[in-house]
Amino acid sequence: MNNASVIQNFIIIACRNQGLTSSSVVNRNIFHKFLSFIPLFGLLLILSSCGSMGQKGTNETPTRGNIKIVSDESFQPLIETETYTFTHLYTNAKIKPVFKPEYDVINDFMNDSVKVIVTSKKLTDSQIQFLRDTLIIARTSSYAYDALALITNKENHDTLVKYNAIKDIFLGKIKTWKEVNENTKLGDISVIFDNTKSGNIRYFKELFEIKDTLGKNFFAVNNNSEVINYVSKNPNALGIISVNWISNKKDSLTMSFINKVNVIAVSQQYVNDGNYYRPHQGFIYDKSYPFVREIYLISRETFSGLGSGFINWACAEQGQRIVLKSGLVPATMPIRLVQIKH
Repeated sequence: MNNASVIQNFIIIACRNQGLTSSSVVNRNIFHKFLSFIPLFGLLLILSSCGSMGQKGTNETPTRGNIKIVSDESFQPLIETETYTFTHLYTNAKIKPVFKPEYDVINDFMNDSVKVIVTSKKLTDSQIQFLRDTLIIARTSSYAYDALALITNKENHDTLVKYNAIKDIFLGKIKTWKEVNENTKLGDISVIFDNTKSGNIRYFKELFEIKDTLGKNFFAVNNNSEVINYVSKNPNALGIISVNWISNKKDSLTMSFINKVNVIAVSQQYVNDGNYYRPHQGFIYDKSYPFVREIYLISRETFSGLGSGFINWACAEQGQRIVLKSGLVPATMPIRLVQIKH
C-alpha cells in the first residue's frame, strides 16, 4: 500500500467516525486539495519541535544554570572567592570550581570535559586549529596578573637574591646555599614545586629555556599548600608558589602561611642598582618583580551561557575588585599606584 492510500484510508476512517460516508469524502478534487496541505503541516510540526528544543537550551543563561569550571590549582584561593561571590549574587547560578594541575586543566578543555577554564597558559596555535576543525571557537579573556613567589625557611636569613642566582639554580650551576651567600651555614638547595604537571615549573623552564629534565635537587609535592608546609619544615628548601597563596589579604589561612615562611626579594634581570623586589602588587603591576605572568579565562561555549556570564562578571568591576583584594593585579581595571613614605 502506498503513502497516498494510507493517507486516504486514514481520512475515510476519520470522517466515518464523524458520521460521514466515504462517498462524501473520497472525491478526487477534495482529496488532492487535502494532500496539498500535508507539507505545510509537516513544516509546522518541525518548527514546533525546534521551538521546544530552543526553549530547553535557554534553561541556561548568563546568570542561571549549573556548570563546573576547571582552574589551575595555583589560583584556588582567588577562584573560590570569585565563584562564591557570583553565586551569592545570582542565586539561580550554581558553579562548581574544580582545581587541577595546569596540564590536566588544558586536557579537560580540549577533550570537551569542561566549557570554561582558568589558566596561565594560552592555547597553542595547533590547539586552536583543532577546535576550529570541530566548529568550536575558543575565546580567551585576560583576567589578572599573578606572580610566582619564591619562599624559604625561617632559618634562612638571606631574603635578598639576585636574578642570575635564581637562574643558575634552575640551570644546575648553583646547588648549595653557600654559593648564594658565603656566610650561611645551610647546605644543598632543594627546590620544591607543586606538581609534576605544574604551570609554575613550566613557567621557569620556558623563562630560562630549559629543555632537559630538571636536576635531582628538584622535587614535586601535590599542591601549593604542601609546598608552603614543606618549606616551613626544611631549612634548605626553596619553594615556588603562586603569590595569591601568601598575599596580604587579611584572612587566617593566608596570614598563617606568611608567618611560616620568608618571601624572597629578587633583583631585576638587567639592572644592577642594588634594588630587590618582592611580589607586591605595585611591583607586579610595573613588573619590577621579574617573575610575573598573566591569568586567562578561556571558554568554548557555543552560546551565551552561565560560563560566559561568569567570565564577563569576573572581568568587570566586581570581579576585578576581588582580584585586587586577593593580592593580584586586575587585567581590565584601571590601576593607580600610590607610594607611601614612612
